[in-house]
Amino acid sequence: MAAANGAHKDRTALIPFSSRLREGRALAQDVWSIFNAANLPADCINLGQGYMNFAPPKWVTKAAEDALNTVSPNHYSHPRGRPRLRQAIKNQYEKQFNRELDIESEILVTSGANEGQYSVFTAFLEPGDEVIMFEPFFDQYLPSVTFNAGKPVYVPLHPPAHDQKKPTSNDWTIDFEELRRAVTSRTKMIIVNTPHNPVGKVFTRTELENIAALAEEFNLLVMSDEVYDCLLFDNKEHVRIATLPGMWDRTVTVGSAGKSFAATGWRVGWLIGPPSIITPTLAASTRIVFCTNSPLQEAVASGLEQVNQHHFFETQVKEYEERRDVLLSAFDKLGVKYTLPEGTYFVLLDISNVAFPVDYPFPQSVEGRGRDFKACWFIALEVGVSSIPVSEFYCEEHTNIGESFARFAFCKDLDTLRAAGERLQGLKKFLV
Repeated sequence: MAAANGAHKDRTALIPFSSRLREGRALAQDVWSIFNAANLPADCINLGQGYMNFAPPKWVTKAAEDALNTVSPNHYSHPRGRPRLRQAIKNQYEKQFNRELDIESEILVTSGANEGQYSVFTAFLEPGDEVIMFEPFFDQYLPSVTFNAGKPVYVPLHPPAHDQKKPTSNDWTIDFEELRRAVTSRTKMIIVNTPHNPVGKVFTRTELENIAALAEEFNLLVMSDEVYDCLLFDNKEHVRIATLPGMWDRTVTVGSAGKSFAATGWRVGWLIGPPSIITPTLAASTRIVFCTNSPLQEAVASGLEQVNQHHFFETQVKEYEERRDVLLSAFDKLGVKYTLPEGTYFVLLDISNVAFPVDYPFPQSVEGRGRDFKACWFIALEVGVSSIPVSEFYCEEHTNIGESFARFAFCKDLDTLRAAGERLQGLKKFLV
């Protein structure tokens, strides 16, 4: 009888979920779910999500096969990461950091860059600690901060003037007075992402020196997300903020094999920093994942060991420059404005002059979002090329900045980019 009576009660929400899910937008339908291939026409060309449609180098995948066929790499690794990989990271990066790196205390292998960042937040944030992030921001930063009881503080990069004809990513600028005003007594960290997703901005030495000065003045931890450090164009200089005077002791640098070797699904990343940052982060990472998958660590180690003999990073940059130029030439032919990216594999297209019918049959998922959500959906269905609306990477207060742009990824093969470029010419009749 009790069971029968209970059957009439709503049992769908017996246990309240944590408020951190709401604060971190985790429960909201995210942009990746909306602009998923399953929701778009089958023949839509995906230039939205930032994964490659080509394989890692054969000499790297061969190393993965070899590791899978060896006993040791199929079992637990030390939470710090496999010694061979830490040694390979040391050999590859210590010249770039202008210092010797200790593989026991200054390098930590993580389950992708994202888990590494999450572990830093877990290790250092107290409830209410503030974390400054530049907008547009990589969307994982927000929930990673709030899940660890932190409070995000947003400082927008200011886009170039609308009438600027040929803007570059360097024209997205920081208002340093605005940044200073964002610092309070609760500020604990600042996130720097260079080269920057989605703008493609490569932070200049002067910009990083100004950020470093604030970090020193207010005793801030700097998380420097440099996962695109191997993808810089036009002879841009990649400055590591950890190498600036006084910054090594307060900076953790984030790296990624997924971006380096076209292996985003391998989920192998790393952190480089002083023992005072790496040791507590290791303690957190050990309890979150314990260790990162072993055979692919071996493969990444082998990849880093061979990059010089294959001139891999130099060749890869040239290949990505060619891909970038194919997509940008299509935009030029169409006569639309974009931000020339000087790093990463993303380009921001100005979609503010894309006109679509008010009564167009948009799905419920894009209603109530920024104008860019509707524009990107319209372009995907009418032109057959998908992109990502940039307002997703802003707080609600600054949505108006992002909704003028769509992010297109050029980490695709040339044939795909050429086909996308041809389709994009169909956008001309929708421009005003």
